[in-house]
Amino acid sequence: MSPGCVGLAANQVGVGVRVFCVDVTQHPKARTTHGTFVLCNAVVEESSRNEKAREGCMSVPDLTGDVKRASRLTVRGWLPGTGEEVVLATDAFEARALQHEIDHTDGFLFLDRVAGAHAIYPRQTYL
Repeated sequence: MSPGCVGLAANQVGVGVRVFCVDVTQHPKARTTHGTFVLCNAVVEESSRNEKAREGCMSVPDLTGDVKRASRLTVRGWLPGTGEEVVLATDAFEARALQHEIDHTDGFLFLDRVAGAHAIYPRQTYL
């Protein structure tokens, strides 16, 4: 993954399966973290406390946008290879990252979730 990236869905690299990886452990906005993990066919089981925050994506490298997402989340998915079921309860930035990656596996980008053109911005570059 590239610097600042916390997740990657299989379809972002041309693989047509509902699989993604996430690791937010080094991100300053993360509170709850589950380390590096990969999930297949993940679905949101419960969600609450919608909050708006800025998101970016490797699939849209020049733009960011304000997206409203749940800040508390329970996700059910399966581990690749073993098929073991996993249920994760999380919050804050990890919850946002999971929703972002699940969206990818469902064919959505963060741009599909912004309120309109007024909520899309050029990506800032910091040295």
